[in-house]
This record gives sequence, C-alpha cells and structure tokens, in this order.
Amino acid sequence: MPLLTKLIERLQRHPKRIVFSEGADPRVLQAARQWVTRRMGAPILLGDRRLVKETASRLSLDTKGMRIIQPGESEDLPTFVAQLEQLRTERQLMLGDPRAAALDTGYYATLMLANGQADAMVGGAAVSAASALRPLFQIIPRQEHVQTASSLMILDWDERKIGADGTLFLADCGVIPEPTAEQLCDIALSTAMIARHLTNDIPRVAMLSYSSKSNSQHPAILKMRRATELARAKADAAALPMEIDGELQVDAALDFGIAGAKKISGPVAGHANVLIFPDLNSGNIAFKLVQLLAGANTFGQIITGLSRPAAEISRGASAHDVFGAAAVVGCQAIDRRLLYGTP
Repeated sequence: MPLLTKLIERLQRHPKRIVFSEGADPRVLQAARQWVTRRMGAPILLGDRRLVKETASRLSLDTKGMRIIQPGESEDLPTFVAQLEQLRTERQLMLGDPRAAALDTGYYATLMLANGQADAMVGGAAVSAASALRPLFQIIPRQEHVQTASSLMILDWDERKIGADGTLFLADCGVIPEPTAEQLCDIALSTAMIARHLTNDIPRVAMLSYSSKSNSQHPAILKMRRATELARAKADAAALPMEIDGELQVDAALDFGIAGAKKISGPVAGHANVLIFPDLNSGNIAFKLVQLLAGANTFGQIITGLSRPAAEISRGASAHDVFGAAAVVGCQAIDRRLLYGTP
C-alpha cells in the first residue's frame, strides 16, 4: 500500500490541525479542500481573507470546514508580538520590528505551531526556502538528542519494493550545504526517527559515499566514517532503535545482490530505507533525478530536528505535493502509541 494511503487512513482516525502560511495559494486551497473532504482534520489558512475567498471562488472550491485567519485582524496578534519581543531579547534574534514580523504569515504560522494552536505547519509555496525556514529555526526548539535542524525528502513508489515497503527517506536535501560529521550524525538520527514513526519499520540507515568500506583516507570518506561512528554511539546511548552502516555506495545500500558481490554484509547492506548524503549537492541532485526519471511520488521538504512538525514545500510543488507534505507532518503529530500501541 502506498505511504500516502496509509497516512490518510491514520489521520482519518486521528484528525489534526494543519496551518498553511500561504492560504490564498491555489495549490494550498486545493490541498486544504482534500483535507476537509477526506475528514483528516481542520486546515487553517493564513492570509488576506478577501483574497482567500476570491481565489477559492475562482477555483469553485468550498471553504466550509477551513479556518481562515488574517493576522492583522487576529485577537492573538498582541500576544504574538509580545512573544517575538521576548525572543528577540532572550535569543538576540535579528527580527526587526516584532509587529511587522508577527504580521508575516510565516512567523504567524510558526507562532501558532509553537503555542499549540496548530498540530503541524506547511509553508514555502510562494516564498524562498530561506524565508520559509527562518521563522521555524528561530522559534521552534530542537528535539531531544539533536542540535542540528535539517530536512528530508520522501520517495514513494506504488509498486516497487525498495526501502520500507516502497518508501525511501533521503537527507539532507535542502538545508545544510556542507554538513560536518557531527551534523551528519544528527541528520541521520532525526531522519531515522521520522522514518520509524511513519512506517513502523526499523530504520536501516546508510551513510553514503563514493566508496564502500574502502581503505581510502580521503577527507570526504573520513567524514562519513566519523559520522557513522558518532551516529551509532549516539543512537546506542539514547536507546534509539535503528541500524546504521557506512561508508556505503548507494547501490550496495539498496541492492542485496550488489552488496554481496562487493562483499558488504550486515543489516543495512541491500536493505537501507534511510539514505544520508555527504552534502547538499549530492542529496538534492539525487532526489530530483529519481523524481523525474523514476516516477516516484515525492513528499517534502520535511523539516527534521525540530520539536514540532513542519514542511517547507517547493515553489514548484503541485497541489498533490502540498497535500502529501501536509499528510506527513500531520502524522508526525500523532502520538506513536495511538498509531501502533507501542512507545
């Protein structure tokens, strides 16, 4: 069964509130309509109320079941301004005018998320990645065990049996250009835990490189070896259930026959469902290449390492992409014990 189908079914049992920071975007409205129609919870649309309504009317979309908030008219605005003033002082954030920031729908959505007024957030449909990510990284605290916030992409095939029942988790594909070994360790752990939450499979994490278990002393290889060691130690210390191996070439990570031919063994070789790339160049190129050439469904960017679920979608995303990203972060907000009956 495709991952998205599973996520929809879970959200129908455990509905969630998703705040969309660009509520007047046609793709967001179409995704929100699906959210209501499928009874997955309550979408919250931010933006100019008149513009949201006009766009919905032009699309012949009913906004019943959707909550529309215009930040400048919200009774929460003074509270949010005060919170930003406090954060600016405590964390020395470069915010400029706190009121102007609170009126920005990206900041407003993030503050709703931080205050528990929404269960998850989706933004980025009409702004640059930097603009969409800045409020999240400034306001939302990091997860326990993690100091690095990054992102992941999900590739999902309807038929092909690869990764976790046809699903692969790739990171980092959108945030850190040249991650250190320590950052790669955090990226591996936070990505693996999301993979486990969404699939209930044991994460099998491949730390990728251009060689597999070689004797090379090249700095790029040494970085991935060090990241592997750090991730294993950190996962063991925190009792996080996952398998981690590296450095591995991607074919040895995904194909059991190739792994055997290269004399690579272990629980990850040929069975990886989480792929950690050495840098942003390789990760971003890889997922876009697979998306275009292999016809995989893609969901993301899903932000990792934060204590609240959020997605930063591409300006080139379709309504289906927006809906899929929302379903992922919505399911992240469901307590694991409700999903699987286990902690």
